[in-house]
Amino acid sequence: MDKTILIPEVMRAMVLTGAGEWEVKDVVVPIPEDEEVLCRIDAIAICGSDPEIIHGGLAGVWPPNYPFIAGHEWAGTVVAKGSKVFDIEVGDRVAGEAHKGCGYCINCLKGRYTLCLNYGNPETGHRHYGFTSQGAYAQYNTYHIKSVTKIPKEVSFEEAAMCDTAGVALHGLELSGVLPGSTVAIIGPGPIGIMAMKLAKAMGAGKVIMVGRMPRIETALELGADEAVDFSKCDPVEKVRELTGGLGVSLALECSGASGTIVQALKMCGKGGKVVMLGVAKDGVTEEIPLKYTTHNELTLFGSRANPDVSQKVINMIASGRIEVKDMVTHTFSLEETKKAFETFEKRLGGAMKVIIYPNGGE
Repeated sequence: MDKTILIPEVMRAMVLTGAGEWEVKDVVVPIPEDEEVLCRIDAIAICGSDPEIIHGGLAGVWPPNYPFIAGHEWAGTVVAKGSKVFDIEVGDRVAGEAHKGCGYCINCLKGRYTLCLNYGNPETGHRHYGFTSQGAYAQYNTYHIKSVTKIPKEVSFEEAAMCDTAGVALHGLELSGVLPGSTVAIIGPGPIGIMAMKLAKAMGAGKVIMVGRMPRIETALELGADEAVDFSKCDPVEKVRELTGGLGVSLALECSGASGTIVQALKMCGKGGKVVMLGVAKDGVTEEIPLKYTTHNELTLFGSRANPDVSQKVINMIASGRIEVKDMVTHTFSLEETKKAFETFEKRLGGAMKVIIYPNGGE
């Protein structure tokens, strides 16, 4: 194992200097504390939550203050470690996780650290990297050992950077379960929806119906969806019911966060069906749930937050070929090209799905 990795004193980073203001500039490389590792960021994927943070839509919360470095979907190499790090070595390749709970509140003790009761209080040990704690749009960053997972040599940094997206989808599927041979509907063919489709099929779903609009539903079909419903051309609930012989699906995953889609998801379900909310709606968005319909059909609605306790499972599925993630990566850029990378992602230029940035020059 390489123990002599050269660490510079200064690095390049995309620094948010104010709401909607940022620049790629030189900053000091952080030093790991006792239970932390310093990681070279070898690949980072743009997440759908990043643009709102960067443009200042959540200023004061995400981030809590400026200057700030965002970014949380990353993979890289351990280049230094703290005095109380024993199971991770310099040179290890790792995938990152955004959440690290305090470790001692009742939710953390249950393994539900994404619901940490000390959220946003760094004095307790809580971290939310790229949101309330410094993130990965940089050449280096420090992470608690609980927030990194080793990756095998057959998994590329690019693939490992997709671990967060896959983990969010997997957590929702674990909450609800996937019945072997069942039919699943997914609303929203973005990165989370596509990943949920891939995982649902890997976990035994017999048919996956993707609900969205062109051109992304066409992409969904190319990447493995069995049926596609364009909601701009028909009533999506009626079409899903038609495709299931009137029975409805056993599971519906809402991955868009759009208004009105939760009721649609509920009405797509057959008796005893389940709905998982993977998409994050904007503040203030509400829906009137059809209570009698939901009660009489014994439907279950799950909220789902982030990706607790799933990173190793995702890495194993990628390494074994159970799920393919590289086919979702459509564009790659250097750190100096960050502005172009975000423009490509936000405007979906060239059919952009997942956009990867290489802060240190690529694989």
